[in-house]
Amino acid sequence: MRTTMDIDDALLADAKRRAAEKGTTLTAFVEHALAAALARRETSPSPYRLQWKTHRGRLLPGADVADRDRLFEVMEGRR
Repeated sequence: MRTTMDIDDALLADAKRRAAEKGTTLTAFVEHALAAALARRETSPSPYRLQWKTHRGRLLPGADVADRDRLFEVMEGRR
């Protein structure tokens, strides 16, 4: 279908350049860009919020949280 649109000169120049870089026509480039824009999902009204769950704990004797290997040894009962 043919249609006439007013497009910003700089935007049109960028679109023509990108189409040439991709080795496609301006029409195909614009159709692809329009289809991609229409296929995007709408964002949900409220973004997902992670709810932290915390548990009381204690530091095991001999555990050094600054030393990963030592911490794993204590946690796994090797020390």
